Amino acid sequence: MLSLLFISQITAQKQDTIIQKKKYFTRHLQAAVTLDGIPNEAAWNDVDWGGDFIQSQPYEERLPSHPTQFKILYDDRYLYIAYNCLDASPDSISRRMGRRDEFPGDWIEVNIDSYHDLRTAFSFTLSVSGVRGDEFVSNNGNNWDDNWNPIWFAKTHINKTGWTAEVKIPLSQLRYNNDPEKIWGIQFTRRIFRKEERSIWQFIPQGSGVWVSSFGELHGLKNIPLHRQIEIAPYLTTQVDAYRKEPGNPFAKGTDAKVSAGLDGKVAITNDLIMDFTINPDFGQVEADPSQVRIDGFQTYLDEKRPFFIESNNIFEYQLTGSEAGGDYDADLLFYSRRIGSSPHGYPHTNSGEYVKYPQNTSILGAAKFSGKTRKGWSIGILESLTGRENATIDNNGKRRKELVEPLTNYAIARIQKDINGGNTIIGGIFTAVNRDKGLDDILHKSAYSGGLDFIHFWKNRSWFIKANAVFSNVNGTKAAILNTQTSFEHLFQRIGAKEVSVDTNRTSLSGTGGTFKFGKIGGKTGKYGQIFKFETGITFRSPELEMNDIGFMLTANEINHFTWAAIQWQKAFSIFRNARINYNHWFRWDFSGQLLYQQFNVNAHTTFKNNWQTGSGVTWNPYDVSNTSLRGDGSVRRPAGIGWNWYVNTDSRKKVSASFNIFKFWGEDHTLNFFSPAIGIYYVPVNTFNINLSFSYDKYWRKQDQFVESVMYNNTVRTIVARVNQNTLRFTGRLTYNITPDLTIQYYGQPFITRPVYSNFGYVVNGLAKNFADRFTAFKPNQVEYNNLNGTYSIDENNDGITDYSFSSPDFNFVQFRSNLIVRWEYKPGSELYFVWSDGNTPDVASDLQSNIFNSLLNNAFSGGKARNIFLVKWTYRFVR
Repeated sequence: MLSLLFISQITAQKQDTIIQKKKYFTRHLQAAVTLDGIPNEAAWNDVDWGGDFIQSQPYEERLPSHPTQFKILYDDRYLYIAYNCLDASPDSISRRMGRRDEFPGDWIEVNIDSYHDLRTAFSFTLSVSGVRGDEFVSNNGNNWDDNWNPIWFAKTHINKTGWTAEVKIPLSQLRYNNDPEKIWGIQFTRRIFRKEERSIWQFIPQGSGVWVSSFGELHGLKNIPLHRQIEIAPYLTTQVDAYRKEPGNPFAKGTDAKVSAGLDGKVAITNDLIMDFTINPDFGQVEADPSQVRIDGFQTYLDEKRPFFIESNNIFEYQLTGSEAGGDYDADLLFYSRRIGSSPHGYPHTNSGEYVKYPQNTSILGAAKFSGKTRKGWSIGILESLTGRENATIDNNGKRRKELVEPLTNYAIARIQKDINGGNTIIGGIFTAVNRDKGLDDILHKSAYSGGLDFIHFWKNRSWFIKANAVFSNVNGTKAAILNTQTSFEHLFQRIGAKEVSVDTNRTSLSGTGGTFKFGKIGGKTGKYGQIFKFETGITFRSPELEMNDIGFMLTANEINHFTWAAIQWQKAFSIFRNARINYNHWFRWDFSGQLLYQQFNVNAHTTFKNNWQTGSGVTWNPYDVSNTSLRGDGSVRRPAGIGWNWYVNTDSRKKVSASFNIFKFWGEDHTLNFFSPAIGIYYVPVNTFNINLSFSYDKYWRKQDQFVESVMYNNTVRTIVARVNQNTLRFTGRLTYNITPDLTIQYYGQPFITRPVYSNFGYVVNGLAKNFADRFTAFKPNQVEYNNLNGTYSIDENNDGITDYSFSSPDFNFVQFRSNLIVRWEYKPGSELYFVWSDGNTPDVASDLQSNIFNSLLNNAFSGGKARNIFLVKWTYRFVR
C-alpha cells in the first residue's frame, strides 16, 4: 500500500509554482456611508473595485460561474466593505436562514490577518439572508474557532444583477500593531450555493497545506488609532423549576424559584491582549448534553458548550497526541474545561428516612482569562477560575445538618507560544494548577499540577512537519487520596500480574510523564487531478503515574502507542467525482512492562460526487487485543480478534430534503463478539426560515463471555466474575429551528434515550491471557447458580456442597432518559440578548423494567411525568461597549 502511494507521488505532474500575492489599496472614508446593503454612496467612488476571483472548488483555477467584486474603506473607528456578487440568475440565489455561524445559502466571507503574523486571522461571513458568521482562524488555517462572537454590522440587498452587501467592522474587534502605515493580510471567499462552488480572491492551491500565510495584502491603512476594547454585559436571570411533589420530602415541594445576577466583561489591556471575565456566570441557555452510558469503565467525554469557556479555547488547547490516525488516546487533554463547575465529587452519609438536598453542579464564583497575541509572535493565554464550597443539606424529621460535598477550588491555566521564522517554527508551553481547600481529603487531591512543552517545525513551503511535546503531572494529597488514585480505573496499580507498577499505601504524591513525537507531510506537489500524498507517523506515551483528570482529560495511563496514517487525496474534480481520498491507518500499543496490548489495521475510502452526494467505506482488522483495564485490576485479559466494516452515504445537503445513513459492523472470531450500529438522519427545509433535523441510531453490543461483572473472594483468592452481555441502545434526536429574523430564532432540541445491558452465562476468569478463548474462562453450571428475585442477587455454590460460597448483585439494568430544550433567542441589540428557555429532563426509575420490549420501554417511560423536571428560565443581558 505505502509503495503504491509513494509511486503516485513521484509520478505527480504538477510542480510547485510561485504565486504572486495580490494587493488592494484602500483609502480613508471621506463621506458618510449608510449601511443598507446598497453601496451607492459617493464615498465608495474613492476606491476601485477589487475582483478577479478564481475557482477553488470544484474546478480549481477555472473562472468562477459569476464574478465577485469588493471595495474597502476605513475611518478611525470602522473598516467598511462593499460587496457586489454578480449572478445572471438572481431568482436562483439561495436565501436560506440559520443561526449565527451556520453559514446557510449563498454567502461572502472576508478573512483579515490584522496581526500580519501569517498564521492567524479574523473571519467575517455574511449570507445573502443576512445571517452573520464569525470565526477566529489560527494555525495557518488548520483551526477555525466559531465560538468567537465579535460585534459587527451588515446588510444585504438582492437586485437584478445579483446581490450586494455592506459590512461595518469596528476596529476594536481586531488586533493590530501601532505602525503608522499598516499592511494586513486579506482573503475573500464566495459560495454559490446551487452549484456548491467556492471562488477566492487570492489563489491558494488546495494542496499547498497553507492558508493565512498566502493571503493577499491590504495596503493604504494609515494612522489608525489603537482602540482599547471595553465591553461590560450584566445579566439577570429568573428561573422556576417544576416537578412532582414528594410527600414527606421537605426539599421536594413541587416548585423552586430563584433570581440571580452576574456580570460578563471584556477589557483590552493592550491592543493585542484581552481580558475576559465573568462573575457568578449562568449558563441556563446552553443545550443539554446528550445521554450516554458506558459499561466498559471509561469516563465519558462531553463537549464544552458554555460561552465563556468555548470562546478562544483554541489558545488553551493542548492535546497530548492530536493524530490524524485518531484512536482512543487521541482525546487526552491537559485542559478540559468541563472539570470547572462539574458535579460535586462527594456525597453525604445518610440514614434511613433522611432526605437530601444535593447540588447538581459546583457553583462558579468567578472566572477570568487573559489572551491575545503580540506583534512579536507571542501567543499568551491565562485562565483563572474559582468554584465555591458546596454542601448537601440533610433533613431528619425537621432537624437539618450540612455535609461538605465539594471544597472551595481554584483552577489556573497558563499557555504560551512563540512564532519563529514567520510561523515555520513554533515553540510553546503550558502549565495548569488545581488547589483545593480542606475537605474530602480522602478522595480528592489537595493540589494537582501539570505542564508541558511543545515544538513544531515546518519546511519546504510548510509541506513537511515535525512535532513533539512532553508533559508532566504531579498530584498531592493524603495517603487515602493517593491510594485512591493508584487504584483508580485509569491506573490500576493493584493489577494482578503487573510487573511495572505496584501499590504503595504510604505515598502522598504521584508524578508522571507523557509525550508525543511525530512527523509527516501535509502538502506539496499535486498531479493533474490535484492528487497528493500525505502521511503522518509517530509515537506517544503515558507513564503509569501520569494523572491529568483534576483539570484535564485522560482515559488511561501506562501506554505506549505507535500510529501511522497515509493517504492519497484527489482534490480536483474528475470523471464523476468532485474529490476523493484513500486512507491507510495502523495502531500498535504496549504497556510499560513491554507487553503488547493492541494491533489494528484500517483502510478506508471516501468521495464526494459531482451531484454532491457523499459516500465512504472502511475495513478494520484487529488481530490482537489485550486489555489491562477490562477486569478492573484483576489481571489482564485477551479479548477476541475480529474484523469491522463501516459504510455511509449522504445525499446532497443543499436540497430541501437530505438524508444520511451509516452502518458499522464488527465480528469477533469464533462468534465471540458482535457489534452492530446503524444510524439514519433526515434534514428537511420546508421554507428558508425553518428546518427540521431528525436522527435515529441503534446499537447492539454482544460479548460471549468476557464482560466484567464483579470481583469476589473465594478460598482466599480473587474470583473475577464475567458473563455474556447483550446490550441494546436506542437514541432519537430531533432539532427544529425557526429563524424569524437573523437575530430572532426559536430552537427545539429533544432526545429520548434508552440502553439496556442484560447479563447471562456467568463464569469466572481462569487464564485471561490464554490463546484460546475457551481456556480463558470457566462458565458456571446451572446447578451452581441460584437467582433471588426478591433482592436481585446471584448465589454461587461453586463446590456443589449445598452451601453458598459467594454471591453478587445482578448487573442488569434498564436506563431511560429524556432531555429537551426550547430556546427563544433575540439579539435585540448587537451583543445584547434576551433568552426564554424551557428545559424538560426526565430520568424515570425503571432500572428493573427488563421484560418489556426496548421500544415500548422507551415510549412508555421517557415521557412519563413521574421524575420529570421542567425548568422555565428568562435571561436578559445588555452589553455596554466603548
